[in-house]
Amino acid sequence: MGTIDSMIKKCAILAVAAIYLSGCTTTDPYTGEQKMSNTAGGALIGAGLGAATGLLVGGSAAGRRDAALVGAGIGALGGGLVGNYMDSQESELRAQLQGTGVSVTRAGDRIILNMPSNITFATDRDQVVPAFYDTLNSVAIVLRKFNRTLIDVDGHTDSTGSASHNQGLSERRAASVANYLASQGVDQRRMATMGFGQERPIASNASEAGRAQNRRVEISIAPIKQG
Repeated sequence: MGTIDSMIKKCAILAVAAIYLSGCTTTDPYTGEQKMSNTAGGALIGAGLGAATGLLVGGSAAGRRDAALVGAGIGALGGGLVGNYMDSQESELRAQLQGTGVSVTRAGDRIILNMPSNITFATDRDQVVPAFYDTLNSVAIVLRKFNRTLIDVDGHTDSTGSASHNQGLSERRAASVANYLASQGVDQRRMATMGFGQERPIASNASEAGRAQNRRVEISIAPIKQG
């Protein structure tokens, strides 16, 4: 029976992939590049593959958080609504965070905010500096407005110092950012924190410039989906 269930899940995954690789592309007016629109991608899944998506995420921690929030009365998004919802949220985040030093990156249905530690924390400290409160207030405004999302707050460090020290520091910094957002009205049930220490660098630790990039907190925002 387990083998049959596994085969069904694999087929569902292949079906999702096949549809994503098919049409529904748009042309980027600036680059001329062909790409799938976020709205179209969401509609495709909602149009017939909600069950397959459920197989992919239903047993994950995020899937369980989805279910708990929906049970608590926070509505989930149907497939056709996800793209527009996240597009609107991305647009507002970019407007709010322009010139703050926080970068906004879109990865499929997920939005990632990169907060360098040099504007967020004092050296080797885990309390958000007061100068960064206004920026986090702006993030909280958008997160409260677009409340049908899950929020992962992840801390990262460079490789200076011991691995155990960096691990603890990254965990405390992630918690500090999440706690501040909660103090500004963001539902704590939507948030999860994680510290990765020095394990996930985005630049070389061989230079100060690279180490500065690695010292960061990332906020990852993902839609709560039906199914």
